[in-house]
Amino acid sequence: MTFQEHVERVAREVVGGFPADSGIHAVTFRIDSVDQDPRFPYLAIGYTTEADATLSARQTPDAWEARWSYAFFPETGLEGVRIVGRDPDGARSHRREAESRGLWYEDDDEPDGRDERLVEWFYEVCVATAGHLHESGRIVEVLGRPVPVVLYDMFDPDTMFELTSSANPAELVADFMAGTP
Repeated sequence: MTFQEHVERVAREVVGGFPADSGIHAVTFRIDSVDQDPRFPYLAIGYTTEADATLSARQTPDAWEARWSYAFFPETGLEGVRIVGRDPDGARSHRREAESRGLWYEDDDEPDGRDERLVEWFYEVCVATAGHLHESGRIVEVLGRPVPVVLYDMFDPDTMFELTSSANPAELVADFMAGTP
């Protein structure tokens, strides 16, 4: 199983475990890595609800921020429901593929741009996984309607709009994209 296939399988399982009829308005993908080391990436998969957005609106006058900013996401959206990538199968698969792609380096090696290419590859995996959740119908199957997948990297917030736009049908992220700086 490829790393991409592993992440997609876990994402399908996680979304399948979301509570039905709970007003989920977005699936959340927090992209991160252990100690900010791109050799050890992970994805925290979660969600945020209409009720969460309503509570957040009491904390900020900015309606977009209350609904879409990870700064206002509840624990289920920020920390996620489950993490994939640092699990044993995910970590092995990721390292094996990183090595085969010539992207792996050891602590005493110079990354020589491999660190940036690892980040880009992981972004591609996350975008493709979100796309898979849409294309396979998994989100609609579980939630009864399409909802966007918001992808964000708290250490590179500028990528949020590009990643989210790439991962979703345009009509699902029109409101989200309205907050583009």
